[in-house]
Amino acid sequence: MIVQMKKVSLIVLQNERKDALKALRKLGVLHVEEVQGGGDVLASYKDQNSKVEKALSILGEIKVGKKEKIEQTKVSRDRAVEVAKSVLALSDEKKSCFDRITSDSVELDRFSKWGEVNPADFSYLSGKNINISMFEIPAEKYGSIGDGVRTILVNKDKSQARFLVVSDSPLSANERPEGLPPEAYQVVLPRCSTKELSAEIDASRKRISEIERELMSDKKYQDAMKDSLSVIAKDIELENLYSGMGYEDKSDADGADSHSVRLSKTEPSSVPLAWLTGFVPVDSMKKFEDEARLQKWAYAASDPSEDDNVPTKLKNNKFVELIYPLTDFLGTVPGYREYDISGWFLLFFTVFFGMIFGDGGYGALVTVVGLALLLKSVAGGKKVPPVIGLVLLLGVATMVWGAVTCTWFGLTPEQLPSWIKALSVAPLSNACTDEWLPFWTTDASAGTLTTANNLQIFCFTLALVQLCVAHLKGMARYAKDKVHRLKVIGEFGSFIELIGMYWVVLSMVVSSTVFPLVGGDVYGVPAGTVSIALVLAGFLLSFVFSNYEGSVAKSVLESVKNIISVLLGVVNVFSDIVSYIRLWAVGLAGAAISNTVNTMAGPLAGRAVMFGALIVLLVFGHGLNMILNLLSVIVHGVRLNTLEFSNHLGMSWSGFKYSPFSEK
Repeated sequence: MIVQMKKVSLIVLQNERKDALKALRKLGVLHVEEVQGGGDVLASYKDQNSKVEKALSILGEIKVGKKEKIEQTKVSRDRAVEVAKSVLALSDEKKSCFDRITSDSVELDRFSKWGEVNPADFSYLSGKNINISMFEIPAEKYGSIGDGVRTILVNKDKSQARFLVVSDSPLSANERPEGLPPEAYQVVLPRCSTKELSAEIDASRKRISEIERELMSDKKYQDAMKDSLSVIAKDIELENLYSGMGYEDKSDADGADSHSVRLSKTEPSSVPLAWLTGFVPVDSMKKFEDEARLQKWAYAASDPSEDDNVPTKLKNNKFVELIYPLTDFLGTVPGYREYDISGWFLLFFTVFFGMIFGDGGYGALVTVVGLALLLKSVAGGKKVPPVIGLVLLLGVATMVWGAVTCTWFGLTPEQLPSWIKALSVAPLSNACTDEWLPFWTTDASAGTLTTANNLQIFCFTLALVQLCVAHLKGMARYAKDKVHRLKVIGEFGSFIELIGMYWVVLSMVVSSTVFPLVGGDVYGVPAGTVSIALVLAGFLLSFVFSNYEGSVAKSVLESVKNIISVLLGVVNVFSDIVSYIRLWAVGLAGAAISNTVNTMAGPLAGRAVMFGALIVLLVFGHGLNMILNLLSVIVHGVRLNTLEFSNHLGMSWSGFKYSPFSEK
């Protein structure tokens, strides 16, 4: 169920707000409405958090040998932050070293065919009025240099000629002597000698090695930094609330500020006050009230209004809570004013899982994994997490469905022992090749049903049951609502429309002979005619009352305004029921893959030399099929609960989880 909440407005003395927040955190029952704090202290905490996260990312990228084990060292939060800063500084320095190596290597490559170059030599010669500039030109153009240009050829290869130009005065970067061909370009001197560039590269490489050793040494602080993150997160949360709380300055106590708070109607508050609002579950209100009296806090508690964004707290028994790991993984939380369908979700998801996995052998493997995890937790003296219970439940459900349908590791019924075949339910069993008469007649002329037909009927019956549950819950809800009580009739209309549409689906998808829309009786009742009548009557009741807000006329008018959507709603009922056939279709696809793997492995069986290949093929093939089945469960099994079922409930999963301000 969804636990009722109380909206609480808490007022404390402004100079005691930090102590009050610490007491609230220790109490751990108030879900505080979101506030936006600020200030240098909060910014400092956020900066520390960012630095530690980045440092952990850097250390996490450092690979350690499989046989190496780094003993972790516990340090204080402040020391962990200092280590994080050191790691970031080392990482930046390492990046700078790599950048320096890259730029120096480019420079060396630029002068690789010039030999050793030292700008100081050029400066020395310039001081002696010998101005020399370095030039390069395509080899075939070197002979076209004018006689007036004094050059010294350094070297020449097939593509380029490198030479020096001697001039009366220093040449700027864009200046060139008269008579020098345009193909010649001046080579800019390096910032230091090529010998120094090589030395810098060696020094940078040496420093990189030193940094990597230092970073490897800092890996012993990884756990301490992870622990510091939780401490910093608590500081951020506390400081955010502290700086974001509403409060009044002492100068506002006279009542000049409209935001100031008075303790009475006549007397202004003698000291500045601070306040915040949040939500407390009704079953925790006594605990909150006792703490408020102890701390001498002022507070006001009331039921949340329609405009309040109220968190959702779910409370169920241990068995129903098995579904929480899945809903937490999906991030689905019902709104505060919606339904808690945890129990129904668990029930139908378990059935869907078993049908989609569909193979009792796969279910046995899942069950074995669940039992192994359970024994490991018990042996370690740890509390068994709900996810292990969920794995066991889903494994057993898959085994049950595999037994019902006689499906085990994709083997044909002929390959299975007789006692396993005896466990199956004949109308749904792969081991049965009989065709079945509908339960209401012994006349074969009415048509027969195959095992595939029966499985389809089972899927559509599941759809009918689950979607009818949704409208029964709707009727129960509106029956308690005095303002919207007539909406019960609209929900009843949807309910009987589903029942009528169920027969239509069976006729159109399974067999029009066995489930006729025209002619044909079920125990003397013209079922097809009745189903059409139920669809029409249900549509009419839904049309008139589904939008009821105190006036039938306005409800009808609202339906008329949305006539296209209302008409499409009938089609949606049909498609929602048909959508459940995916349970049979996806299970059938998984069985086909299992059978294909077994067929491929068949020729290898009985050959000792191919035994290893046989095992690899079976493990890989069936393992891949189990992974695909798991994805199918997430896509299809979850969808039927969160889309088809939820749409008929009118749920949008718009909620967010109750998360109290606490030490945890």
